[in-house]
Amino acid sequence: MNFIKEFEEKVKNNIEEYNLANKKDKIMVACSGGKDSTATLYLLKKFGYNVEALIIDLLIGDWSDKSLENVKTFCKKYKIKLHVINMRKEFGSSICHIRSSVQSKTKLSDCAICGVIKRWLLNKKARELKAVKLATGHNLDDEVETILMNNFKGNPGLNINLGPKTGIVNSKKFIQRIKPLYFLTNKEIKKYSIAMKFPVMYEPCPCSKAAFRNDVRKFISDMEKQYPKIKINIIENFLRIRDDLRKSYKSDKKLKSCEICNEPSRKNICRRCELIQILK
Repeated sequence: MNFIKEFEEKVKNNIEEYNLANKKDKIMVACSGGKDSTATLYLLKKFGYNVEALIIDLLIGDWSDKSLENVKTFCKKYKIKLHVINMRKEFGSSICHIRSSVQSKTKLSDCAICGVIKRWLLNKKARELKAVKLATGHNLDDEVETILMNNFKGNPGLNINLGPKTGIVNSKKFIQRIKPLYFLTNKEIKKYSIAMKFPVMYEPCPCSKAAFRNDVRKFISDMEKQYPKIKINIIENFLRIRDDLRKSYKSDKKLKSCEICNEPSRKNICRRCELIQILK
């Protein structure tokens, strides 16, 4: 079996084994213009799923312009409906301005601030567009890094939200996330993307300066040289204990509605609105 066929079979098996979606579901794919989300969009479309693309224009200069151009080119070629969210229209400014303003008053990292805003926007827009699932390009490396970061910080309870799909939550406002590339490594996805000649950017976001994640990534890379199966071993072990972890941390607790924006939240005020309050 050649690499491309083997790669695609691996993704297909993940979707089927973990029941990530069915052909009747309307799936919104969160796109960035990079290899992971583009491969996710392509494969879901190829496998016959009802997909549309959703991208947030973060207004990070040339990087955002090129990313948006790539997604538009790809969606036009494969006849996929594309929805573009503009940061200035939604928040009145670019992500860089929001980040700088928040960081002048807090110690939150660039990626933490951007992540809060993107998750809030993607969930809200996917729901408004009547999507049943929100697919992301998160891969094996991403998941391993996050699991270890949460454990190293002493917050293993945060891992209850991880896995090939988010846990079932009792909120009609929350769109379930799915990760078709869950068992594929960063290297495999890059090799696939290059082989398929996808119009994508391989450069990381210019604002990405997550020192802790980079340290964890280096730690995993160093360990992998001595223990080649360390990543998949971490994931398989996590999936074995995930249900027990969710019971321990009571993940069946109902989500609340944010008192300010009315979007789903674990607290009375969602993290996005906490950021907005900091800006005022």
